[in-house]
Amino acid sequence: MTRQNDPAPINWRMNGMIARFVGIVAIALGFVVGTYSLEETGARWLQTALGLLATGMLAQGYALYCSVKRMQEMNDRPRQ
Repeated sequence: MTRQNDPAPINWRMNGMIARFVGIVAIALGFVVGTYSLEETGARWLQTALGLLATGMLAQGYALYCSVKRMQEMNDRPRQ
């Protein structure tokens, strides 16, 4: 048995779709928890909401990175 040393190609499209979904959900939950935290004073909900918003923004940034990498790979393919 021989193993190939070629790494599996990265599926930028699927990674971007997952990151975009996670980003949308995290941002939406961040806003919901943030509005809830405005009514509850002294709770830790505000930090949770800010963490969710930051996570959502990072996920959206990674989705943008995946989109750019995918476009670069599509442009680098040899024409037939």
